[in-house]
Amino acid sequence: MKFSLLRHIFPARSAFEKNLRNVLGFRPRHLPLYKTALSHRSIKEGSDQNNERLEFLGDAVLSTVVGDFLFKKYPYKGEGFLTEMRSKMVNRSILNEVALKMGLKKITLYNKHDNSLKISQIFGNTLEALIGAIYLDLGYLRTKRWIMKRVILPYFFLDELENLEINHKNKLYGWASKNGKVLEFETVDERFENGRRLFTVAAVVDGAVISEGKGYNKKDASQIAAQVAVEKLGLADKVE
Repeated sequence: MKFSLLRHIFPARSAFEKNLRNVLGFRPRHLPLYKTALSHRSIKEGSDQNNERLEFLGDAVLSTVVGDFLFKKYPYKGEGFLTEMRSKMVNRSILNEVALKMGLKKITLYNKHDNSLKISQIFGNTLEALIGAIYLDLGYLRTKRWIMKRVILPYFFLDELENLEINHKNKLYGWASKNGKVLEFETVDERFENGRRLFTVAAVVDGAVISEGKGYNKKDASQIAAQVAVEKLGLADKVE
């Protein structure tokens, strides 16, 4: 009887809130803010309902925290090195991998029937939006500590990042130049899906299509096409 009364006064948290708390490591103060951060445009069109504005904010906060971390971590390295390392740490595909490892896919609200989203990097974008929500909920210092504890320290191995090639297009161009190949990236399709323009870009070597990539801008689509080509050609672990 006493237990039932307590449950009535303090109702059980939803599965969403439990899963969110597992990812965050704390109980959010303003739950609707986090629901917005985890809502992709494919299910909510309004700019005040989906996570695009929070993604913009979170990207800026993450970049600042990463920049501060690298500046202190490498006191004798120059600007070029620091800029390249920061680019690697905030790279879309890398953030997407981190987000998946953190379990964000389970709590992100998106159109699961949209095939184009299966090859996009919406979970990395969602991670940035989540950081934006934490910043608005808890302030900069606590957000910085959260990023260090839950993102940078467990998922970023700096020795590996220093040797990581994240620009697949550059790697592919290097291979083509070395082997006397003509490499081009061509937009082979452009259409509207769920209110957004979706591009399909092909990596073309000596006139033959060797891979394709889809994205909501040509830059992302061409990088995905280049990544697929690099893997197909067995160049992923080679240093050009």
